[in-house]
Amino acid sequence: MTYSIIEAKTIAYLLILVFFSIVFIQSGMDKIIDKKGNLSFLVSHLEKVFSRTLIKIAFYVVTFLEISSGILCLLGTFQLLFFEQKQLGLIGIFVGSVALLILLFGQRVSKNYDGAQTIAVYFILSIIGALLS
Repeated sequence: MTYSIIEAKTIAYLLILVFFSIVFIQSGMDKIIDKKGNLSFLVSHLEKVFSRTLIKIAFYVVTFLEISSGILCLLGTFQLLFFEQKQLGLIGIFVGSVALLILLFGQRVSKNYDGAQTIAVYFILSIIGALLS
């Protein structure tokens, strides 16, 4: 009988994919379920720097990217477990990274440095995930 041992870096990559699946699907679904509340918060937070139209466009783009990333990371988890392939997970991490950069830009321009720090932590994790793929 042979046992397959999963390398530590594969386990780390798998955990990052699961983490981003949870984070991005939950965040995207929250934006869909409470669209009015989320848009209201963003407008009050960013209207001194950006127009309402630009805020709404960014909201829809980020929501789409988050949901897409979460689903791709989830599918990437299954692809890795069952087929030992990493393409979907890497695409999911890349899409999520784009969403994080958009969010980071908004936080920095609006001078919400605490919020930007939180996003930076997620972004570092996404870079680690990309390197592990």
